[in-house]
Amino acid sequence: MENAVCYVRVSTEEQARFGVSLEAQEERLTAYCKMSGLELVKIVREEGVSASKALHTRPGGEELLKLVAVGQAQHVIALKLDRLFRDAEDALRQTKAWDKAGIALHLVDMGGQTLNTATAMGRFFLNMMAGFAELERNLIAERTEAALSHKKRHLEAYGPTPYGFDRLGEALVTNAREMDVVTDIQRRFKLGESLRSIAKALNDANVPSKTGAKWYASTVKYMLGNDLYIPKLEAA
Repeated sequence: MENAVCYVRVSTEEQARFGVSLEAQEERLTAYCKMSGLELVKIVREEGVSASKALHTRPGGEELLKLVAVGQAQHVIALKLDRLFRDAEDALRQTKAWDKAGIALHLVDMGGQTLNTATAMGRFFLNMMAGFAELERNLIAERTEAALSHKKRHLEAYGPTPYGFDRLGEALVTNAREMDVVTDIQRRFKLGESLRSIAKALNDANVPSKTGAKWYASTVKYMLGNDLYIPKLEAA
């Protein structure tokens, strides 16, 4: 009988919004191991950890990888692809390494079916599923960027109020004093001043930032690249 390690993960948001629980995942994975004749040596629990973190950067993920690396398990069991990996690239890179080491990945719930990368068909479907997951992530990113661009073009409030503007309800209205600073930053940059030099000049002049923090080169760079200020930059 070959050994298996199960990995379960939830984020706090998922628990609150969808009622996803570690216990429910554990129950399904344990049953799968029994049905498949696999000896369960460990259930690695990851609670309150976002899928945006790579597997090796998570406490539980690091533990999982060590268990597999020292040969304590030849099978990794998870409920879905997104329990383990943040994106398709992450999934394909890790499963390729596991394939070379003779480690099989089992995904118990893939649209009502199970997936086992110990088989050629399982590896094929994993590549397909990872590709679709990456496509979905990119589409969501595109929609988010389009929505953000729309808000900026129409001076609608979004996130923290940007420098150069004040929030009035759901609208952004120009803050004349701060916008003069934006114009000065753009002028200095066009004259060849470095980002660091501009930030130092603002700090030396005690020009307040939006949050009251010091000015940094990264802050100046962000403002120069923010399309909220591009029309003003072109007119300067």
